[in-house]
Amino acid sequence: MFDTKLSDTKLAEPAPLLEIDAIETCYGLSQVLFGLSLSISAGEMVSLLGRNGMGKTTTIRSIMGLTPARVGTIRFAGAQVRSLPSYRIAKLGIGLVPEGRQIFPNLTVRENLVAASSNRLGASDPWTIDKIHALFPRLAERGANMGNTLSGGEQQMLAIGRALMTNPRLLILDEATEGLAPLIREEIWNCLSMLKARGQSVLVIDKNVEHLTRICDRHYIIERGRAVWSGTSEALMAEPDLQHRYLGI
Repeated sequence: MFDTKLSDTKLAEPAPLLEIDAIETCYGLSQVLFGLSLSISAGEMVSLLGRNGMGKTTTIRSIMGLTPARVGTIRFAGAQVRSLPSYRIAKLGIGLVPEGRQIFPNLTVRENLVAASSNRLGASDPWTIDKIHALFPRLAERGANMGNTLSGGEQQMLAIGRALMTNPRLLILDEATEGLAPLIREEIWNCLSMLKARGQSVLVIDKNVEHLTRICDRHYIIERGRAVWSGTSEALMAEPDLQHRYLGI
């Protein structure tokens, strides 16, 4: 008799765009990350939360190969990247907006934007100078100015625009709004909301939990180099004690 019972085998879910599994990272003899794991799917916006000194920036540096993890697995778009040099990791499609912006001070705003621009992954609707200017009109106004003449907020816009001009599959922002004036912070948050609507995958570090829970799909909290909690925005907002314990809110 023909067996009509459905198979117990489930369709495999697509692999995460970024998958970090049990990494450990050190600076010399000082270990910072202890078995850290996290993942980001395509089109997801995920935040990395924690007090200062808990390992957030080290996690970013490990992903980018700037401070390589000594053990564990880091996979991006299906490729093992833990042992790759940082320039090859970037070429796979990761755009970094680093803490402190690190724009090129002796290049103009326009030169900063085109210096590393590319569409090596063949995006169907790539970022261009005109699109960056539409996103941040102030950069169009300041196009001929040298990078070191910009305000902190303008430098952050430029750092984001420069990363987007590489047409990354994953955009990483380390301290997205730190030290910026309130109006500039709102502009950055509006930019991130637009990127989410566009389907851009994003990993963001910031201290503003209220804004992060409005736009992010999921969150990870790091405490002393370990991921101690992960969940949705709804779950995070429902646990004020958790925020107080790990974020000092």
